[in-house]
Amino acid sequence: MNEKKIILTARDLSKTFSNGSVQQHVLKNLNLSIYKGDFTVIMGNSGSGKSTLLYALSGMDRPSMGTITYYTDADEGKETDISAFSNDRLAVFRRDHVGFVFQQNYLNDSMSALDNVMVCGLLKNSDRKALAQKAKDLLHHVEIDEADYRKFPAQLSGGQQQRVAVVRGVINSPEVLYADEPTGALNSQNTENVLDILSDLNNEGQSIVMVTHTIKAAERGNRIIYLADGVISDEVELGPYAGDYKDEHNPKLEEARERHAKLKNFLQDMGW
Repeated sequence: MNEKKIILTARDLSKTFSNGSVQQHVLKNLNLSIYKGDFTVIMGNSGSGKSTLLYALSGMDRPSMGTITYYTDADEGKETDISAFSNDRLAVFRRDHVGFVFQQNYLNDSMSALDNVMVCGLLKNSDRKALAQKAKDLLHHVEIDEADYRKFPAQLSGGQQQRVAVVRGVINSPEVLYADEPTGALNSQNTENVLDILSDLNNEGQSIVMVTHTIKAAERGNRIIYLADGVISDEVELGPYAGDYKDEHNPKLEEARERHAKLKNFLQDMGW
């Protein structure tokens, strides 16, 4: 079996927030590697540093100490330490290499669904015609009807809005797609739809790092990392997603049940 390729590493990562004379150490000398093609899930109790870690890895925020190094295909394997970048250079790096899906979709209310995707794509691709076709293909892929492309966010359901937000996150073909509780504001059916989309993207080779607090979402990952008090307590490898462990018609039902039990036991050991 081929060895996994490391796509980024964090070394001695620390993040401290100050409130007057009081300092809160959210991340503490954390070390982590992320592998290409993995669906990595970060879990932990509230306040454990999950979202802080996600923002640091993606370049959305800066660590107080430590390094974050990417090994990107676009740079032909060149090591790129983003922790030393200026704000402008970091913004360009995020544009070219990183996608992000938030819990709230943050779509522009004055733009159509298509334009919300296009405006991000145009930051990198000036070929408007080719970009429009790519955006439409991706919207179709996540089951947004053509009649809805020109609708404003307020005219779309919550699930549709989040699917548009996922497309916006991948329009520039990022090396890594980050997702911070991407289903936290959705009902159960829309949650399933968005998770299916993320699983499909991962099956197509998209590297994903997702923060979640639910087992349902975590089961989509192949690698689960548990964070406690700003450090990694442990991790578990589940293997590829095998479908719903409750679905009697699932052809991989036994595998799905084994994965679910393995994840549940792991989380219990972590005190979750």
